[in-house]
Amino acid sequence: MTETLDQRRARLMGPNVPTFYRHPVHIVRGQGVWLWDAAGKRYLDCYNNVAHVGHCHPRVVQAIAAQAAVLNTHTRYHHDLILDYIERLTATLGHGISQAIMTCTGSEANDLALRMAQAVTGKTGIIATDNTYHGNTAAVSQLSTRRPPIGGRAPNVRLVPSPDTLAPLGGSLESQPQAFADNVAQAIAELQAEGFGFSGLMLCPVFANEGLPSVAPGFLDPTVAVVKAAGGLILCDEVQPGFGRVGSHFWGHESLGFAPDVVTVGKPMANGHPVAACLARPEAMAAFREAFGYFNTFGGNPVSAAACMAVLDVIEDEGLQARGAATSAYLLNRMRALRHGRIVNVRGKGMFFGLEFGGEGAGDFAADLVEDMVARGFLLNRIGRGGATLKIRPPMVFGRAEADLLADALQAALAVR
Repeated sequence: MTETLDQRRARLMGPNVPTFYRHPVHIVRGQGVWLWDAAGKRYLDCYNNVAHVGHCHPRVVQAIAAQAAVLNTHTRYHHDLILDYIERLTATLGHGISQAIMTCTGSEANDLALRMAQAVTGKTGIIATDNTYHGNTAAVSQLSTRRPPIGGRAPNVRLVPSPDTLAPLGGSLESQPQAFADNVAQAIAELQAEGFGFSGLMLCPVFANEGLPSVAPGFLDPTVAVVKAAGGLILCDEVQPGFGRVGSHFWGHESLGFAPDVVTVGKPMANGHPVAACLARPEAMAAFREAFGYFNTFGGNPVSAAACMAVLDVIEDEGLQARGAATSAYLLNRMRALRHGRIVNVRGKGMFFGLEFGGEGAGDFAADLVEDMVARGFLLNRIGRGGATLKIRPPMVFGRAEADLLADALQAALAVR
């Protein structure tokens, strides 16, 4: 009997290894915004922020190959590329963030951010939202809400209600910023009363996994004031919104107008090469280096640094941030023109869109729609409470032509549901 790919995966990787879609797609090739499966079917990638500048971008591929042919080692030897890259990347940031630790995954970077907050404050209490994801390490998985930790969540962790567009905290969009801050203040008071103290608040500045709620510039100002008054750090997870995805700004936190103490980046920064980083102010970095002995064998290797540099080159030379902003406005208009009785909200921030459905079984409706779109050759997914929001987050080279293909397919799929 011939073993299926699903069976082989289970035999070699163990049970319950996550895959997208009820019938997993067997991808064998990618180029730009397109992916092809083993049968030759082509899919429009409307979801993959890892291939930030497009699948297999030739300049990134060439940078990786050229550097791999010369040298690949680690940061216990000197090499220039990692320093050149850190200087170039931190130059896009303000607020005194000028140093970095390179890692291999966003989970590692967020783990370091938590430890930086502990080192600076001497406290262990940490706060995140109640509908988020920040990675897979033992520490950051305590913040992620996909599955509860074995034995329950650690007592030094508090999860506060996340902002929401249709059911805003405090009862209205106008009161939501203060209501969010009040919940953070209450969590801080609890952590202090229980002896953990407060080290920091970790969040994604566009609340991506929370469903991309509509939050305006200044939304976090009351929260930042609460965190700073308590002596904590703002830990900003830019793995999804960073590198120009929000269109109006290079960084998600810039679009909201607040200054984090630590910024973490990952997937998009090297277009799929396994790179991430924790960026910090010098005082936070010094406290971390004093408190923890840390070294990452593969983080910051020359090949990774070359890939990262090439991505910045492509973003700049191809004007992807501005192109993304233009495509965003166009696609958002197309999505707002979609017609179906279950659509309750359409929102977007740069090249990141949410199409939310309401009514009984809204999450199941969204899940079925995702599967229908995959069958039609479009890859996307869902997020938010109950998974009722369609998540669209394509590579930055996604343009108006692709936006039309997607919008037309969505309307066709909705018309038969």
